[in-house]
Amino acid sequence: MSPTEISEILDEINIRFDKIDDKEISVAFSALLQLIERPSQENEKLKADSQRLRDENNLLKGEHGKPRIRGNTNKGKDVSSEAERKEREKNKEKKSKAKKHKIKIDRTEICKVDRSELPEDVEFKGYENVVIQEIVIKTDNVEYKKEVFYSPSEKKTYVGKLPVGVTGEFGPGVRSLVCTLKHMANMSEPKILEFFQNFGIYISQSTISRILTKDQEGFHQEKADIFQSGLCSTIYQQIDDTGVRVNGENQYSQIVSNPYYTAYFTVPHKDRLTVIDILLGGVERAYCFNQEAFSLLEYFRVSKKLIALLKDAAEDKTISEEEMQILLNQLFPDPLKGKNNRARIKEAAAIASYHQQTEIPVIRVLLSDDAPQFKKITEEQGLCWVHDGRHYKKLDPVVSLNREQLEDFLTQYWDYYGELLAYKEHPTCDQAEELSAEFDELFSTKTGYYALDDRIEKTKAKTQELLKVLKYPELPLHNNDAELGARAEKRRQDVSLQTKTKEGTEAKDTFLTITQTAKKLGVSAYEYIYDRISKQFNMPSLSKMIEQRTLPQLE
Repeated sequence: MSPTEISEILDEINIRFDKIDDKEISVAFSALLQLIERPSQENEKLKADSQRLRDENNLLKGEHGKPRIRGNTNKGKDVSSEAERKEREKNKEKKSKAKKHKIKIDRTEICKVDRSELPEDVEFKGYENVVIQEIVIKTDNVEYKKEVFYSPSEKKTYVGKLPVGVTGEFGPGVRSLVCTLKHMANMSEPKILEFFQNFGIYISQSTISRILTKDQEGFHQEKADIFQSGLCSTIYQQIDDTGVRVNGENQYSQIVSNPYYTAYFTVPHKDRLTVIDILLGGVERAYCFNQEAFSLLEYFRVSKKLIALLKDAAEDKTISEEEMQILLNQLFPDPLKGKNNRARIKEAAAIASYHQQTEIPVIRVLLSDDAPQFKKITEEQGLCWVHDGRHYKKLDPVVSLNREQLEDFLTQYWDYYGELLAYKEHPTCDQAEELSAEFDELFSTKTGYYALDDRIEKTKAKTQELLKVLKYPELPLHNNDAELGARAEKRRQDVSLQTKTKEGTEAKDTFLTITQTAKKLGVSAYEYIYDRISKQFNMPSLSKMIEQRTLPQLE
């Protein structure tokens, strides 16, 4: 029997133990309904496990299992919390929809009235203005005649130089448009080729590929500068990851962002050491065995005996990757043993080293979802309320009273979220204390619905992380900024499933960083890319723009 059928039967019976006066009978009915609730949910889990085992068995026999469709794990159930979140944010000031004041007027034409139609007593009353937006796409092919002189006495030829920024067969306009169509308009290379052919530009697909991937060192440096300035621009950073494909292999795109920039890093793994390497911005990873490292080892539940051995071997030392491998081989002579301890030792020492290095800004607060690889990397961590809210939306009770309790609690949950939003606008110490006390009260609720009570307890266990905004009012309550960055990566995959080469992957990360950062700063990505490719450098760098935007706040 499906949960829906069970729910319908219980609704027809309409047993409400909360309305029964006799306490013993009420408790008994409550227990019976929970006994119905638990098997129903466990049955769904068993069905999923059974299907997984059948799929594995079929694969072993050379057959096909049930297709895995990502994003379909909740059987069509909407677990998004966006509606609730937006309802609490609806009072935010809306952006002006007026566009006319933003439109640049390139030319003005006067639409005259036929004078022969006018009566003699007509009076001129001025103009009625109408703005029409138009764009002209046309070629601007140039034949450069480079002067050539020869000096017999010097036996040397002098040849006129092409304008700055003009190289190869295609000008900066074509090369800039190739990059913009690919990385901002999300067009595939064959479609970019088709676009140019329609306007009389004769270019090959291999040339388009070279333009996109070759000789991009200047843009790679711009990405590094954006990341450096972004790390300095706020006390917090947001992070998220999403799966990508590189030459047929599964990898991950790590997205680091704040209101001023979004940076992309494609990496083979998404463990804690990988995240540390990304935050180091290219600085070589080192390992420091100071007091912080040993405290982290205790948090990671490494045995006291092993911690004592590490203190004897490396206390107060900072070592390289090569030296770390030698140390680990001494501690674990058998390469098949101690895998988890090896990882925890490296993570603890790498985190301690990251915190004490001075080459790259150290992030104070990292805002993320509750994934384990993001924990303990920074001094403090904030968690996303929207992610936490999704766990409640995944609950699917069959007992009507449990459904009512879930809906009632979610209303209180998002009302409290709205209070945090109000606090961010006008934070005070008194209000912070009140909200902290209200959080404790709300997440100490006992409903009798075991799954909901368990979920409430798990939220309360994250009190410090979810209430980090009381200490830092500028901290967002959700991680949507980083998730939107991940969405841009996913939209790219709709057209280009994967990158093939290291150069192509690096170019993808760099141009996604530039286009998404330009969007946040209100800069035309095409104009910016053209300015760099043409070597005019009339526009300030995006990293300088970030510094200029954030300087008043940091002062």
